[in-house]
Amino acid sequence: MSSLDIGTITLLIAITFLVLMATGFPIAFCMLTVGVGGYLFFVGPQALDALFSVVFNIITTDIFIAVPLFIFMASVFQVSGIGEQMYEAMYKWMAGLRGGLAIGTEIICTFVAAITGVVATGVVMMGLLAYPEMMKRGYDKKLSIGCIISGGCLGPLIPPSVTFIIVSGLTGVSSGKLFIAGIIPGLICAGLFCLYIGTICYYKPNLGPPLPFAQRANWKEKFVSLKGCVFPLLLIILVLGGIYAGIFTPSEAGGVGAAGALISMAILGNFNLKNLSSAVKTTFRATSMIMWLAMAGSTFSSLCGITGITRFMGSFLTGLPLGPYGILAVMLSIVFIMGMFMDSVAIIMITLPIMMPAAVALGFDPLFFCFIFAMNIIIGSLTPPFGYALFYFKGLGHRDVTMMDIYNSAWIFVLWMTLAMVLCIVFPDLAVWLPSKMIK
Repeated sequence: MSSLDIGTITLLIAITFLVLMATGFPIAFCMLTVGVGGYLFFVGPQALDALFSVVFNIITTDIFIAVPLFIFMASVFQVSGIGEQMYEAMYKWMAGLRGGLAIGTEIICTFVAAITGVVATGVVMMGLLAYPEMMKRGYDKKLSIGCIISGGCLGPLIPPSVTFIIVSGLTGVSSGKLFIAGIIPGLICAGLFCLYIGTICYYKPNLGPPLPFAQRANWKEKFVSLKGCVFPLLLIILVLGGIYAGIFTPSEAGGVGAAGALISMAILGNFNLKNLSSAVKTTFRATSMIMWLAMAGSTFSSLCGITGITRFMGSFLTGLPLGPYGILAVMLSIVFIMGMFMDSVAIIMITLPIMMPAAVALGFDPLFFCFIFAMNIIIGSLTPPFGYALFYFKGLGHRDVTMMDIYNSAWIFVLWMTLAMVLCIVFPDLAVWLPSKMIK
């Protein structure tokens, strides 16, 4: 081990990491370079065997089996045609209300979130289906974009959630309980979004004008359209009900959900080689990215542990004269700021191994802290300038949308999600009560 003091080692590693990031080098390879280079410099080449064991143990953790399964389920859902049927039902039921299309978009995103577990599916699906329709109906651009990108961010909050799987894999906290912990806060977020849209459109009808009476669907058309919601509801009940009842582990639920999505796609007549190939390719790309980040993050975290940085930073945090909740606020603020500039998986890999022991030392329940930490990470998907949801929407290619339009649309929904997180901190039972009732 190097004779440098721990403060110098921490500063040296932090500066090296930031310099590599500034070059535009992919963040996974920044962490990998710092991790392996740090092992060679501070410990010596003889320690690389131990590093390999650490990385291998992380990426072969059973819970990570669920990652490609849930991503595949989301990818199949995106090309299955279910989204179009759900949107048709929502349009018939909600278009006659002030702000109805925006509220309906949030509702569909809530359903999508309960099936897919990722940000991209809701943003891409509603960005293609709902945004053009809202523009055609005279909706405010900022409101239209905001309801789509915020709805997409419900994906990793309402179970199943890839974010929760990664947090569980690093901490050992039950992924099933983390999944169930996300239900009530996720519904609170969706409710706050809908309440905001409904209120602002009630007082300012020009932001979300209702469909003229002559163009609205009759009751028969409305009820017939509900058949498009049958498959999503069955899939949600099967996956979440199975986890809650203890019938499936999260990994098994991922397999059941993926099979259910394929069956739904076949029943709707969209099961073909093109759609299946698209879903498989998307799954490979997303899973590869996540696993590279997991390997790199475990390398970086291991370096921080072996050099004493984890213990040093943990002692620094717990030693702050702010009390447990004041220190929690500091930790969440750090993660929030990082979320503006970095990938969520990278943030988890860098900060969670340091913050988790500190939170436990402060007396916080591990499930509660992991959930609040993950929710804060998810908010980062919506925060400018580099939230993933913002770039997913921009990538759809709507010519009338600038990046500044998307930034301006995001902030009010960031505030509502943050309010929901604060409510969960003030009233912890919002997150931990439902998991406590799970069947073992």
